[in-house]
Amino acid sequence: MTSRPAASQFKSGTQADTPAQAAEEAAARTAAGAPAAPAHPRRSLVTLKRRPEFLNVRGAARWALPAFVVEAKPRTRAIAEETARFGFTVSKQVGGAVERNRIKRRLKAAARDVLLEHARPNYDYVLIARRPALDADFAALVSDLAEALKRVHARSERPPRVPSRGKTAGG
Repeated sequence: MTSRPAASQFKSGTQADTPAQAAEEAAARTAAGAPAAPAHPRRSLVTLKRRPEFLNVRGAARWALPAFVVEAKPRTRAIAEETARFGFTVSKQVGGAVERNRIKRRLKAAARDVLLEHARPNYDYVLIARRPALDADFAALVSDLAEALKRVHARSERPPRVPSRGKTAGG
């Protein structure tokens, strides 16, 4: 049995200064028996946290599916990060705390998967979960979310509808 070097030998939580240093560190970890870093970095998901951020998206372009509803709105004022932000909401009517948290985790993972290809920078998205999101196939969740993002983007680019005048009673 070979002995592993102490964890303190590796820089933990720090980034290499150059790509060459990163390659050296990865090779040293692999040679020492430590697990290699994943091939692709984890996509970070910026989330909406405060109620006013959720309310700002309310009433914007919207697309409903059996597992969830997507609302999307471009941000009007510039903020430091120019990435897409996602908000997740699951009502108590959907289920108990364990089920609601599982649905939220599944929707966050699906959002992470479609983030780079389908989400637009400077947009805020809110996903309102429904009960079928708990048991739906994950691949179906991802494809539904990608399609929903395409649809809400198409809706948000259209000019607002002007209500037509109805028929009058006297004419």
